[in-house]
Amino acid sequence: MEKRIGVISVIAENKSSISTLNNLFSQHSEIILARQGLPLQNHKIHVITLIVEGNTDQIGALTGKIGKLPGLQVKSVLNRYREKDNGSIKEIS
Repeated sequence: MEKRIGVISVIAENKSSISTLNNLFSQHSEIILARQGLPLQNHKIHVITLIVEGNTDQIGALTGKIGKLPGLQVKSVLNRYREKDNGSIKEIS
């Protein structure tokens, strides 16, 4: 199955789901390349960004579980390039 690289952004409006969110990140750590969290205290939210690499099923499984958690918003953007399992890059037009 082809891999993609993308970005997942999560906005947390309350802290009640953060523990569960961190557990999800641990369960899907094989596709997470980088993570950055930024508390915006003046807006009373936390912004978390992930750089991910995986197939669309793996990335969709993570974002789907995040989207079900209360007080969280999630969006993902995947690039237009796909990496085949053999490591070669194929451009999608």
